[in-house]
Order: sequence, then structure tokens, then C-alpha cells
Amino acid sequence: MDKLLIRGGNRLSGTLPISGAKNAALTLIPCALLTEEPMTLRNLPRLADIDGFQHLMGQFGVSVSIQGKRPEDFGRVVTFEAQRLTSNVAPYDLVRKMRASILVLGPMLARAGEATVSMPGGCAIGNRPIDLHLKALEAFGAEIELAQGYVKAIAPDGGLPGGDFDFPVVSVGATENALMAAVLANGTSRLFNAAREPEIVDLCNLLTAMGAEIEGIGTSDLTIHGVKRLNGATYKVMADRIEAGSYACAAAITGGEVRLEGANASEMTATNNALRNIGVEIEEDARGMTVRADGPLKATDLTTAPYPGLATDMQAQLMSLLCKAHGTSVLKETIFENRFMHVPELSRMSADIATEGRTAIVKGPSDLTGAEVMATDLRASMSLIIAALAAEGETTVRRIYHLDRGYERLEEKLQLVGADIERVDD
Repeated sequence: MDKLLIRGGNRLSGTLPISGAKNAALTLIPCALLTEEPMTLRNLPRLADIDGFQHLMGQFGVSVSIQGKRPEDFGRVVTFEAQRLTSNVAPYDLVRKMRASILVLGPMLARAGEATVSMPGGCAIGNRPIDLHLKALEAFGAEIELAQGYVKAIAPDGGLPGGDFDFPVVSVGATENALMAAVLANGTSRLFNAAREPEIVDLCNLLTAMGAEIEGIGTSDLTIHGVKRLNGATYKVMADRIEAGSYACAAAITGGEVRLEGANASEMTATNNALRNIGVEIEEDARGMTVRADGPLKATDLTTAPYPGLATDMQAQLMSLLCKAHGTSVLKETIFENRFMHVPELSRMSADIATEGRTAIVKGPSDLTGAEVMATDLRASMSLIIAALAAEGETTVRRIYHLDRGYERLEEKLQLVGADIERVDD
């Protein structure tokens, strides 16, 4: 198993390319199940989760062809063709490591009239039930059965009739599954209190390019007029706003200046506001943004919330940055109940952090020191990398398979801007 060695103290400087968004890509790929025609995704990041999802698509008889295999390329072009579905079952062995696998439930139900999906796995960051996914599909007319660790959804003869569903709490995944199920329904469906994340907008834009009829894109109330069939499309995956925010934190903690090429600042308002409150300068333009931190960092209070609030996926990285800020910062996590697993590892690096339930109190600036640490989930892994870049001495990060799920060739990108980081066999 690989590990990362990071020798801190280097000021990051230069240009770093931002990849396609993992969270968007994992939603766009299952759209191929909705049509017999080819669907091509450009700017698809090279990640373990993407490879896993492609393998899952093959389980259903979907052909996958990859262009742009040059090793120096970031991202690639992949075409999916589901001309004939050979299975409607997503087995445990393929689903257990990746929570996003549940997103085949809606499109498979819409296309084939029946879908059986193993209960999903993924990061251990708290309880993430799929009850809202199932309740939305039931509202559209599906019959749901739960047995032996599997979810089975069955549409009435002739397909889903469609219906209305009001989310009691905002759920990104459930909104995505409901959208993909509704586009081929026989009638009109309405989603109230739907998630508004940019990744949802990206999904709606792809579905629209495939011939879906969706009103209210970008709002919390969506109306979907079902159509008889969808066509294929070629579509570019949006830039990864979480990756961009992560590298912004990395630049800032080293007092550096880094150009994040391809970042979409308009989708990062909450993150960029948080960075500016900490004392980071950000210059935005149509092709990306430049992050600069040449003065003292300031403590601030942050609370995660559904979009357009501060993304929970940025909490851990910002916490590492605040370890070097002057004063006391308070971070409140409102999305997941177990998302402070990085705190003990940061404490091993001499960070001064205390937790009380879903609140973390960070006192700084800390003189961070290198240590042997262990990644516990995807974003926690990145928080350790960020801290290590500013720490004195060498840090060893183990269990980096978490990082490979969500950050495309991380060490190569950081090396581009001057980080002393290498991947070695453990």
C-alpha cells in the first residue's frame, strides 16, 4: 500500500490545473443508462471512484471506450453506450466501496422498469441513509422492497407515472436519483426543497442536452416533464470546486501564490468568502482564480450548510488552514455527525483543537510539526496534506487510497507548484 512523504516549509507558487468534479462525474455517468445512444463525457477525472463506477456500468452491459490515454494528460474523454442492458442488478461486491453506486437506482428503474441495488458503502463520515431516495421514487409510483441488504425498485407496467415529492431535508443524492427517474416518467413530476448544488445544475444541464424537459434549474423547486426517450450527448464535466478549494487552502497555509487554472469561482462563493475572512487574497477571472496569502492569517467562525452555504466537503481543509491563523476559530458541522475524525491526526502534528459534539475549537497559530498520520476519509486525508505542507519536518500519510478516490494525481499537481511531496511504497 502506498504512502505519501511530505517535507513541509516550501512556499507554493505557480499554476495548478483543476480537474473535472468527482461529485459531478459520479452523477453524470449513470445518465448513460437512460438512452440507447452513446453519451460522451469530457474532462472526466482519473480517479479510483470513477474507475469503480465504470466497472459497475459494465455490469449492466454498458460499453465504455476511453480516449486521451496519454499519461501526461489530466482528465480524459470517455464514451458510454447502453444500447442493450444485460442486467438490472448492482451487486454488493461492486457497490460496497462506493456510496455513489446508489445513483444507478433511479435511471435503471426509469429505463428498465426494475432495479436491484446493494445498500451502498463509502466514507465513514456518519450516517447517510437512503430513505429519501426511496421515498421520492415511491412518490413517482415505484414499489420498493428491502431484503438481504438489497433495494429493489419496481415500476408499474408501462413505466413510472411521475408525482410530487417535498424533501423534508435537503439531500443531494436523493435529488439526483429522483431527477434521473423522473425524466422518462409518463407524466410531470415536481421536486420541492431540492438540492441546489452546482453538481445538480450540471446534472440538469446534461439531461437537458439529452432531451429532458426540466424547469427551475438552479432553484429548490424543480418541475420535470417526462419524455418518451432521451438521446445521446457530448458533455464537459464541471470543474471540481472542492479540489480548487483544497488547493487554495494549500497555497494559503504556505504563504504562497497559486493560479488555479480552470476553477469556477462563481460556484465557490462560500468557500472564497471564508478564505477572504481568514486573510487570503483571491483574484477571479473567466478562466480560473489566483490565490495569494502574504500576510498573517486571521481566525474566523465557520458553519457548514447545504449550498449555497459552506460545503461540508471543505470543513476539514479549512480547519487545517485555521491551525495557522491568529486567534480562536469555531467550526460547526451541521451535515454529518462524524466528520471530525481528522482532529486526532492533526493533534499529532501539534495542532490545538478541541471538539464538543459537532463543534470544533481551533486555537492558533500552532507550530505544526511533521508526524506519522493516517487518513480516515477523503477530505480528512486532504486536511493532513495541507497541514503537512506547513509543518516543520517530514510527515508520513498512510491509507492514501482515500485520496485516490477524489484527487486526480495529487502529488503531481502539488509538485508543479513546488511542494516537496512523493509517493512511496509502504
